[in-house]
Amino acid sequence: MPKLNVLNQTGKTVAELTLSDYVFGIEPHQQVLYDVVNAQRAAMRQGTHDVKNRGEVSGGGRKPWRQKGTGRARQGSTRSPQWRHGGVVFGPTPRSYAIKLNQKVRQLALRSALSYHAANGQLKVVDSLAIEAPKTKLFQQLLSDLGISGKTLVIASEFSDNELLAARNIPTVAFSLVNHVSVYDILNCKNLVITKDAVTALEEVLGND
Repeated sequence: MPKLNVLNQTGKTVAELTLSDYVFGIEPHQQVLYDVVNAQRAAMRQGTHDVKNRGEVSGGGRKPWRQKGTGRARQGSTRSPQWRHGGVVFGPTPRSYAIKLNQKVRQLALRSALSYHAANGQLKVVDSLAIEAPKTKLFQQLLSDLGISGKTLVIASEFSDNELLAARNIPTVAFSLVNHVSVYDILNCKNLVITKDAVTALEEVLGND
């Protein structure tokens, strides 16, 4: 079973935590990770794009000229697609891009993402997260004490306003509640910081297949 040191906010080791092998120690499943990230990115699309077909464009009710005798091609409407100001053929219409995935697939992807960070030494567990004041300098000091640089995702059971405001001006830091954690967000960061209680919550939810 993988073991990690539990750090306090100054970067000092205060305890040792044995992680669940089933949640943090599996071989990452590449295909499942791809499928879940693809589904999550698809869900971000609004799908509100729309064009007007020949039935929705205003005008064009009168036949432009008679059917026969003019020497020209027959035309039924000036709003046909080949006409200027005509409708669009097979253009995008409002739709949902949602992709259905089974719960076991999503849980396997989440365990794979967590195990990937744990295996690469990019996972840090802190005993708690508490910023005294909403100051960017304090959160920068926290990251420095933990030895973290680059894109970072912080996962906890809850966040105070001080933490959210202190990291608001740091573009490389993102927050996620443990009950809304995203595989895409985990894979999109270089470092993963999880509070001890969030680790317990993840193991409780993901520990049973």
